[in-house]
Amino acid sequence: MNTRYNLIVAATLTIVFMGGTGLVYFDLDDSSGFGELTAEQDQTHFAGEPISPLPRSIKLDNRKVALGERLFKDPIISGDGSISCAHCHNLTTGGVDRQIRSRGIGGKEGGINAPTVFNSGFNFRQFWNGRATTLEDQIDGPLQHPAEMGSNWPKAITALSNDPQYRSEFSEIYSDGIQSLNVKDAIATFERSLITPNSRFDRFLRGDKTALNEQEMAGYLLFKQFGCISCHQGMNIGGNMFQKLGVMEDYFAARGNLTDADLGRFSVTKKDRDLHFFKVPSLRNVAVTPPYLHDGTANKLEDVVKVMARFQLGKKIDGDEVNKIVSFLRTLTGEYKGKTLE
Repeated sequence: MNTRYNLIVAATLTIVFMGGTGLVYFDLDDSSGFGELTAEQDQTHFAGEPISPLPRSIKLDNRKVALGERLFKDPIISGDGSISCAHCHNLTTGGVDRQIRSRGIGGKEGGINAPTVFNSGFNFRQFWNGRATTLEDQIDGPLQHPAEMGSNWPKAITALSNDPQYRSEFSEIYSDGIQSLNVKDAIATFERSLITPNSRFDRFLRGDKTALNEQEMAGYLLFKQFGCISCHQGMNIGGNMFQKLGVMEDYFAARGNLTDADLGRFSVTKKDRDLHFFKVPSLRNVAVTPPYLHDGTANKLEDVVKVMARFQLGKKIDGDEVNKIVSFLRTLTGEYKGKTLE
């Protein structure tokens, strides 16, 4: 059957409810850019599970994917030609740079931990605070941010237009050649291709009873029993709702040293209810994308599991339980181009 990427498409709507881990809300609209993408999935084995496997492949324009990949890895559109998208979203290290905060043009430090680009096409919003609806919209931010790529569209278009190969490639794909919308379209198409299917957990969901060992299976059961699954579910095991960081205990009072990045969704909406709300991150490939949380303060999976148990669930879990959950989380590492991420 055709599955629209686990995304509920509706007229603009906000759903608010009280769940097992506190106030959660979804903002749903039909402008996310996912509607035209479909994936063939076998529903037989995972119909009763709150998580579904990633599609093994998706249909995209291969010409745009190739052009987008070149743009993604090329620093040409940054202000001084030194920073590419791949600088912060390294495809050899889980789609992140594994830094607490990324450094952009001139070595300037950003204000927040860079999320992975892998499977980002399945997220219902982009950025921790969800300020971009689509991958295309997301590109404007890093390009024009003075601490990231430090450029602007006129400058970027000029740089690309001075390159004969780019002029040729754009003219073959886009009737109006090198334009900002076309640059964003190509990069976003490439980013949508960055899926990581065939994790061991995906194989388990598809019916492979040998894919998980006893420890990992016990970890998955705890993950569901403790309530982690209320926010980390669906095909991307997250990425489809906003949640407050610090539901059961004030995370920011405990941590101290508040920054603008800690405002979360509030910085976008200016609504008090959105203070400290963030897009729930996907847990796919979480074992290879440290450090964790928007502030990068958790260095190991064991650390972030304890933080989530304390501040989101109001639980103090023992070492054995932590180890079991971490074992499960390590089964979420998928493959890119046929090779398991490291």
